[in-house]
Amino acid sequence: MKVTIFGTGYVGLVQAAVLADAGYDTVCVDVDPLKIAQLIKGHVPIYEPGLEALVNDNAADGRLRFTTEAAEGVAHGEVIFIAVGTPPDEDGSADLKYVLAVAGSIAEHMAAHKTVVVKSTVPVGTCDRVEARIRQGLAARGRADLTFDVASNPEFLKEGSAVADCMKPDRIVIGVSTGRAERTLRELYAPFNRNHEKIIAMDVRSAELTKYAANCMLATKISFMNEMANLADRLGADIERVRRGIGSDPRIGYHFIYPGIGYGGSCFPKDVQALIRTAGEIGFEAELLKSVEARNNSQKRFLVDKIVDVFGGDLEGRVFALWGLAFKPNTDDMREAPSRVIMEALWAAGARVQAYDPKAMEECARLYGDRGDLVLCPTQEAALDGADALIVATEWKSFHAPDFEAMKAALKQPVIFDGRNLYEPDVVARHGLSHHAVGRPATKSGRGSVPEEVVVLPSMAAGGAR
Repeated sequence: MKVTIFGTGYVGLVQAAVLADAGYDTVCVDVDPLKIAQLIKGHVPIYEPGLEALVNDNAADGRLRFTTEAAEGVAHGEVIFIAVGTPPDEDGSADLKYVLAVAGSIAEHMAAHKTVVVKSTVPVGTCDRVEARIRQGLAARGRADLTFDVASNPEFLKEGSAVADCMKPDRIVIGVSTGRAERTLRELYAPFNRNHEKIIAMDVRSAELTKYAANCMLATKISFMNEMANLADRLGADIERVRRGIGSDPRIGYHFIYPGIGYGGSCFPKDVQALIRTAGEIGFEAELLKSVEARNNSQKRFLVDKIVDVFGGDLEGRVFALWGLAFKPNTDDMREAPSRVIMEALWAAGARVQAYDPKAMEECARLYGDRGDLVLCPTQEAALDGADALIVATEWKSFHAPDFEAMKAALKQPVIFDGRNLYEPDVVARHGLSHHAVGRPATKSGRGSVPEEVVVLPSMAAGGAR
């Protein structure tokens, strides 16, 4: 079976590489000639563990090719995936112009039966629009006799483990309206469905909604736990103990109940907004989803408020070390990342940031350019040098067990703002550092769990020195 995938972004490229690795003759189509040229040279434009090797190995073996020619892609694929971006529009709805543009290209170039599979995350009813666009295009060519199927096949990849998720999916959702489409997709996914039945077939609209429902459910769990952390912070409770207490209930479980400074990335924020917008279009008030979004937006400022409180509102001229720029570990994705909210708030208050991230430094430089209040440091240790405090925004493994003694020596003031609750407060305190986390009692250096503030040294006034 020959496969074509329109879109070489995060979803499309991972899906293409995995299908090629399973033995399928796969062609990727993208309108960006620079991206295609880079892929042909073996340069993968995104960081995802294992992806670059998988792409290059299958390209070298001839099972994976890249082109900018839509006609070539349409002619090649018996199954054509649409995996282009659906960025949020100004009103929060998903922008479908790229999806519908691909549908138009398919109609323009197809000469035989095709199974068109919408892989992009799209609002309910999009497959109907794709089908209508293809029919319209075929009619305009005088080829209304050509047959095709349109199916929904939402992705459930996690950034940082996308290759593994795609190779060994926990479920394969297919939304189909004909037996022919279901048979085609079952054949396509047979290599990934050997151990036990993973395919869940349903109608197209239910499949489209399943993707949004899954991401919104996970976002809801995160926002709920962050709301509990805010309560714990004010009530003097320890949210980590609460987490273990509720996670032990199998009806709740431990997944996605880690408190922190909010979710980011390309999926949860966009998909929550899009489903809110979809609900509004049919006159339904998505009250819970609106609250999830509001809590997440405010949670990204949680550490900023802590910092302002600890330093008495005086941030002018201060320097903060920031560990973590990506919205989560094992990716270089900074879309909707809490780190951006933190940095921009600190800059607005007159502070400077010394940042480090194992993978997102280049992306940060692309986003913010060359500015005097941002220094991108070569190591996590270098970011600490001369800073007033450390902020931990991403839970990279290399941040989990730092040298606290060296950290204390490097910082001007021994203060950690732990946005991912990586460290045990009493351990940090024994090393002589103050610890401010999410929903946990603050600890002062050497004192144990007491809600005391640090000794605030004066900031560097304009023209002065510290």
